[in-house]
Amino acid sequence: MWGKTVEKWFTQRRKSKVLELADRQLALAIETVNELENSIAAASKKNTEDAKKHIDRLFITEEEIDNLRRTIFEESTRGSLPLNDREDLMHLVKRLDVMADHVKDSGRNVLLLLEINVPKELWNAYSDMAKDLVECAKVLKTSIEKLGSDPAEARVLSQKVDDVEKRADENYLKIKSLLLKSDRDVVPSTLLMLKDLVESMEQVADSCDDTADYVRVLTITREAS
Repeated sequence: MWGKTVEKWFTQRRKSKVLELADRQLALAIETVNELENSIAAASKKNTEDAKKHIDRLFITEEEIDNLRRTIFEESTRGSLPLNDREDLMHLVKRLDVMADHVKDSGRNVLLLLEINVPKELWNAYSDMAKDLVECAKVLKTSIEKLGSDPAEARVLSQKVDDVEKRADENYLKIKSLLLKSDRDVVPSTLLMLKDLVESMEQVADSCDDTADYVRVLTITREAS
């Protein structure tokens, strides 16, 4: 009897540990988007050193996310999460990891552009898009957190992610238009890096939206169970 009690205790702790790690990964994924937004805001104000500090933190956070993903995968195979829940968790973890990868790519581009003269109008446009990414990520986080307690609210919030992602797309097109008009003022190599930056930021928005789509699917299964 004592043996079964201890086994159950360890099983519950293992289950809690996996979910705790997943919650930590979610928080860190959102933090990378915040650091990206802060770095671009600093760059738009010519505050190069501040921008670099935010990018450094972004890189460190993204590395921790990678480590958490591996740990979560390992822990989930040893725990007592039901197979369906485990698969759902793994899919969410993978999607958040992909989002953080795109944020890191964006940060790398910002770091390179800090050494180049970029017109303030362009930095301001990137800053506007970065704000949309932050809102998109925050709404996504809340949506995921509501999955276990209020699937209907989680679905509503996941749909709101779509709305914010559309705003990010509008800013994406605005920046593309600005780049076309800046071909006389900005050298081609800089334009290429600016293009890479907006493309990677657009991938962040797409990753948010993709994860929100998956949350919507999960709300159906949660309400049906």
